[in-house]
Amino acid sequence: MLYDENQAAGTVRSLEETDFFHKQTRIVLRNCGVIDPQSIEEYIARDGYAALYKALTDMTPDSVIETILTSGLRGRGGAGFPTGLKWKFASGNRGKVQKYVCCNADEGDPGAFMDRSVLEGDPHSVVEAMAIAAYAIGASKGYVYVRAEYPVAVKHLGIAIQQAKERGLLGRHIFSTDFSFDLEIKLGAGAFVCGEETALMTSIEGKRGEPHPRPPFPAVKGLFESPTILNNVETYANICPIILNGTEWFAAIGSEKSKGTKVFALGGKIKNTGLVEVPMGTTLREKDIGGGIPKGKKFKAAQTGGPSGGCIPASLIDTPIDYDNLISIGTMMGSGGLIVMDEDTCMVDIAKFFLEFTVDESCGKCTPCRVGTKRLLELLNKITEGRGTMEDLERIEELAAFIKENSLCGLGQTAPNPVLSTLRYFRDEYVEHIVNNRCPAGVCKALLTYKIDPAKCKGCTACARACPAGAIIGSVKNPHKIDTEKCVKCGGCMEKCRFDAISRD
Repeated sequence: MLYDENQAAGTVRSLEETDFFHKQTRIVLRNCGVIDPQSIEEYIARDGYAALYKALTDMTPDSVIETILTSGLRGRGGAGFPTGLKWKFASGNRGKVQKYVCCNADEGDPGAFMDRSVLEGDPHSVVEAMAIAAYAIGASKGYVYVRAEYPVAVKHLGIAIQQAKERGLLGRHIFSTDFSFDLEIKLGAGAFVCGEETALMTSIEGKRGEPHPRPPFPAVKGLFESPTILNNVETYANICPIILNGTEWFAAIGSEKSKGTKVFALGGKIKNTGLVEVPMGTTLREKDIGGGIPKGKKFKAAQTGGPSGGCIPASLIDTPIDYDNLISIGTMMGSGGLIVMDEDTCMVDIAKFFLEFTVDESCGKCTPCRVGTKRLLELLNKITEGRGTMEDLERIEELAAFIKENSLCGLGQTAPNPVLSTLRYFRDEYVEHIVNNRCPAGVCKALLTYKIDPAKCKGCTACARACPAGAIIGSVKNPHKIDTEKCVKCGGCMEKCRFDAISRD
């Protein structure tokens, strides 16, 4: 409950009635901030483990799979593969071979914190859903792969697993049935590549997390060479509501080919940051949950999918956000990071930022990713340092296409996306950097030139005292000048000037 300053003193309103939350549709985040995540009793009070009971007592494994398939739920980890179809592929030979159920909680995208929040705020929803998935495919063992940098999530998940075991909701003969399932936490060391399914499973096995060629796919030969399904935290968090409320309920939410809701980690140049859960197909313009751009700045673009995605320019602000529409405009859903950028953002610099991340996180197993991304980054550095040529743009496009086609796993195959996306919609900025040696947003330091307007300068010496390179010359009460050869372009002089006498171009 929150106090509303616009209402009479002493009155309160529910969380759902606040401006930030009442425009959202909370399915995945239904219990986050509502229950004590360390209390299984509070989870049970919110229909917790009712879906598992229903699945084990009223449904066959095949009917569970058919329910998830009919609901239209697609994997929320990025690729959007139909969840029910993945389960169906792994469902053969129940009871005859060892199978595994895995959860990908190795959330590595810059600015993304959806999975962490669910594990911290509602861990039992993942535990229960994984048990349902195990029943559906005939698995007896499961692993939650969590990055060690999420200590609170790991703690709450561990408590949830222990509580479920103590109450007979994990272990032998759950709900007095023949179904048995055990769950274990595996900590990851924070390697971004371990978000890829084969690398993740290799890491669980105790080996170096590196991807492997597919086929065979994990549903046939995965963890410990056994049939395995892997879904991410958000995907599992949708399972129990679907089992309890039915496929028609879930399929009625979202767009034609992307059902349900999507959780976004809203960040960047936006007034209201945080987790936002909205129906698939919602546009950036609709439901102004973010509260708009601060300081009256104009919206320029939004980056979706993190290092694997691309940007949505202002001209496409009304594009419905779902899997197929994002792919059609050159980006992707990814795990759900959504970074808003205003007019002061340099799109070349943004592309370079995400590519630097990919270069650092490449496992190095395949040459197109290991070497290709470095060459691509060198070309971007060349452009932002004022040494680029128009021919470099052609080289970028050619190299990006090669990396996408020939990389072993999803990390390399999607690494060029931010570059290609910004080049597609903001090519004029690349050209400005190359032809005029100018960064329109004033971000790329090598292309900046600081100047002092003698008509405005009062000779107070504040700028000279702030300059670390001694690049500002002049006497007290007389206009100063900047020695461009010495200037390190730190911007300290501009910050200290009280008379708006210093500008940058």
